[in-house]
This record gives sequence, C-alpha cells and structure tokens, in this order.
Amino acid sequence: MKKIKETAPGIIVSAIIAGIATLLCKITIGSFSVELIGAPIIAIVFGMCLNLIFPNITKSDLFAGGIKFTSKKILQWAVIILGFSLNLSTIAKVGAKSLPVIISTVAISLIVAFLLMKVIKINSKTACLIGVGSSICGGSAIAATAPVIDADDEEVAQSISVIFLFNVLAALVFPTFGHAIGLGSEGFAVFAGTAVNDTSSVTATASTAESIYGVSGILSTAVTVKLTRTLAIIPITLALAFIRTKKAKSSDSKSNFSFKSIFPWFILYFVAASIITTVVDVLPASSFTAFYNDTFVGVMKWLAKFFIAMAMCAIGINTNIVKLVKNGGKPIFLGFCCWASVTGMSLLVQAITGIYYTNI
Repeated sequence: MKKIKETAPGIIVSAIIAGIATLLCKITIGSFSVELIGAPIIAIVFGMCLNLIFPNITKSDLFAGGIKFTSKKILQWAVIILGFSLNLSTIAKVGAKSLPVIISTVAISLIVAFLLMKVIKINSKTACLIGVGSSICGGSAIAATAPVIDADDEEVAQSISVIFLFNVLAALVFPTFGHAIGLGSEGFAVFAGTAVNDTSSVTATASTAESIYGVSGILSTAVTVKLTRTLAIIPITLALAFIRTKKAKSSDSKSNFSFKSIFPWFILYFVAASIITTVVDVLPASSFTAFYNDTFVGVMKWLAKFFIAMAMCAIGINTNIVKLVKNGGKPIFLGFCCWASVTGMSLLVQAITGIYYTNI
C-alpha cells in the first residue's frame, strides 16, 4: 500500500499527459495529421515543458517515485505488450524476402553510429540509442535498449528527439522520392519498412505512397517489414548486455557485476507474447480466436503506444529542455548520418536482390 501511495501521483500525471497527447493525435489540419508526430513525442515535449514550469517536480516526494517508476518499469511493460502485435508466422512469410535488406540496414546504422561516436566524440550511450533507434524501430528500440545500457532520461530524450526529426522528414519526403526514382510498389513497401522507424510514420508514409502509386497492399507489406525489424531488438539487447558485462569485468576484476544482473528479462516476456499470438493464429477458428485477433491484439497495440507515451512524458519531466537544445548539434548530425546510411543501404540491397522494381 505504501508503494502505491509513493508512485500513484507520478503515474497519474504521466497517464493524464499521455491521454492528452493521444487525443491530440486525432486532430487533422488540412492534409496534415497530428498522428504523424505521434503521442510519445507530444508527451515528451509536454513533460519537458512541465519541467520548465515546475523544475523541482522530480525532487518532490509526492511525484518523484511515480515518475521514476513510469520512466523505467512502464517503459519495459510497453515493450513486453508490443510482443502481442507480432505474429511470427506472418512475419516469416512476408518478412523473409526483405531479410537481407533488414540485416544490412541494421548493420550499417550501428556501424555508422559507432564510428561517428569516435570521430565526433559524442556520448557513447546517446550514440548507441540513436544507432539502435535508427536501425530497428525508433522509440520501441530505444525503450528496450535504454535499461540495458543504463542510459539516463536526458540521453533517452535526446535520442527520441533526433529519431522523431528524421521520422517526420521521411514520412513527408519518401513517398514522392520513391516514386520519382522508379521504385516498384513492393520495393517502396520494403523501403518504407526499413528506412522509416516509428510505426505511425511507416503507416503515414505507406498510406501516402498507396495514393501516389494508385495501388493497395503497400501499407500492409510495409508494416509487416517494420514488425520484422522489431525482432532485431532481441539479439541487439542481449549483445549490449554482454558487452556491458565484459567492460565492467575488464575495468574492475573484483567487481560483482554480472550478465545475469542486467539481463533484459523483459525481452523474454516480449518473445513469449509474440509466441502466444503466433500459436493462437494456428488454432481452429472460434469465438476465442476471433476475439483475440480482432479485439485483444488491437487493445494491446494501443496499450503499448499509450505506455510508451506515459514513459516519454516521465522522461520529459526529468529532462532539461534548455540543456537538451544546447547539446543537440552532434546528436542531430549523428542521426542524419544514420538515417542517410540506412536509406542508401535499403535502396542498394533492394537493387542487388531485385526487389527494387517489383510491384505488388
């Protein structure tokens, strides 16, 4: 009961702001939908503004516990729940063809992030988060990686902000760009699924492309490719946990720090959730399977997004926006380089494998 009293106020504040951010995403101004920005970004900005207005909120006994809980635990819950939206059999059928593109784009982004971290001397955790966010699935990948590398809230906020900037640019530019360079409709779907990060931005990009190409199917294929990329969270987080353990051991031979102590257990639950969805899909049709696929999975998708928005709000509350802007030059440059490299690699590998000109 004491724990609930300590955390409830901060959780409630985060939930209210996440709710407002989610409602704002329903607004459309002309041809522009606020959903393109996404509830997590709106929530993190609101959180930063709250920090400006009430700078001592994170030190308050009333709110501090709940804000910390939301930024850490609820962020992990969001990743777990995200697993219910992954049907591994569907991904195996549709995503397998795009696997070489996915592996290549993930690899190039991580390599570019690592090299530039050394060259421009950017904070290693921020570089890691931007590299992972650019290569896998934006905010979800950052949410999964942050606790493994012990990134603080300002590093997470910086990375999320950079990923958001290039997500929006991709959603606005890629549909016309892809059509202009002669990408086939399936080629564009793979391009959108590998070179755009957040699901909402992939959806916006692919939907616009369907109008430009005058065909349907781009959206469903792009989202499936994007979900296939999401699975890269598993090996990446495990590898980062191993690297962190090795570094800790080498720097202090007497350290009790162990791989087990930072093992991302929530990733196992993420995998379990996706396995459940996959198993239900092969069960005989029934009222249960219809409810699960039509209602439960939809609710879980919404809840995952809402929890991420809550966590981003809490992270925003812990972030000094003035400091964030002052230190934003290098992260933005790194984000641009990762974005450009992923874009180029996606098109190159498609051209090599023959997907480039393929139509749905």
